Amino acid sequence: MWGLYQALSALLLLLAGPLLLVLRGRHYLPTLAGRFARRLPATAPGGLWVHAVSVGEVMVAETLLRALPDDAPRLVTTVTPTGQERARRALGETVAVGYLPFELGFAVRRFFAAVRPRALVLVEGDYWPLLLREARRLRVPVVVVNGRLSDRSFPRLRALRWAVRPLLLDPVAHFGVQSALDRDRLLALGVAAERITVTGNLKFEAAPPAPAPQLAAWLAELAAGRPLLVAGSTMAGEERLVLDAFELARKETGALLLVAPRHPERFGEVWAEIVARYPDAARRSAPRDASARPRVALLDTLGELAAAYEHADAAFIGGSLVNRGGHNPLEAARFGVPVAVGPSMENFREMGEAFDHAGAWARVRSAGELGELWRRWLLDRVGARAVGARGHDLVAANRGALARTLTLLDAHLPGAAGAGRATPP
Repeated sequence: MWGLYQALSALLLLLAGPLLLVLRGRHYLPTLAGRFARRLPATAPGGLWVHAVSVGEVMVAETLLRALPDDAPRLVTTVTPTGQERARRALGETVAVGYLPFELGFAVRRFFAAVRPRALVLVEGDYWPLLLREARRLRVPVVVVNGRLSDRSFPRLRALRWAVRPLLLDPVAHFGVQSALDRDRLLALGVAAERITVTGNLKFEAAPPAPAPQLAAWLAELAAGRPLLVAGSTMAGEERLVLDAFELARKETGALLLVAPRHPERFGEVWAEIVARYPDAARRSAPRDASARPRVALLDTLGELAAAYEHADAAFIGGSLVNRGGHNPLEAARFGVPVAVGPSMENFREMGEAFDHAGAWARVRSAGELGELWRRWLLDRVGARAVGARGHDLVAANRGALARTLTLLDAHLPGAAGAGRATPP
């Protein structure tokens, strides 16, 4: 069975590889050595291995690792290049950073043999059968933190429960999950209740972004006193809607729009779309005429979006006007920025319900509704600030997940994380 699984994995890589390299080769080609476990992170054996898929999970890993003592080796792996960039920038001085190996037996075995971790922590749950099988064979305990089962994945997992439980769930010693709904879904998949703890959402605990004075100066120069709208983590097909909304909002407000696509490989196509409508647009990665007053700017650098929200008068969180499940609203809400989202926020269902209940954001169904909302917020600053204040207060009120997660790690990975000696910041 395992031989067949590896053959299928190899076949999928062969079939998908050429397409992926054509579409995203500039980002993925340099990562192949790490993914085949040919270029391994330099870390001492016997440490804590934390796996975080992409940027959002890396931010959770940052919060967790900064609360742990530095007296044991630590390793962070990612799947995406953007997650890798974030991990290296935020943690690279104190933590080894590498790519998760491909789901091929020789790569997984080589990685474990080189790293020899004392324990493995999966952030939010990124389950790979060969990885978990090798951890079990080597008696490396596995704990999930900030775990969740999305609306999209749960029906598929339940339909394949007969294979999912022994391959993906049984090797995990304990699940720390975000909500009671996630606990109930794991119970429905056959996980014993004593192996599940509701710890809350660690994303509420994320540290504020580091000061970015160069970004702040660039935005201040661009805006020149005008209000700033930020559309963050936009997805394919969404920039057109955001630009339509901006056109409705800017006529009475004179605002500047900052667009930040979610995926760096799309920077070029988004820039082309922006410049076709706004030839005077500015680009973060390129020099500009200091005397120009662009109406739209593209944030085409990595790691600056969280800091950009601090300067926004209103924000839109992408992946929600198109059917992609939405992205994290907390980066903007923590600064008291009034936040708008589209109808697709399935990836943040419980968080969304909390924002709905508190009146801490606004939901829109179309570009027209977003444009009208932006216009209203910019003309009614008192009302907009009230929405932003409720978001800020909601973030502050939901802290506590970090302390519960540290307690969980100390109970199930004694000595591996040193959590019993740590104090949450």
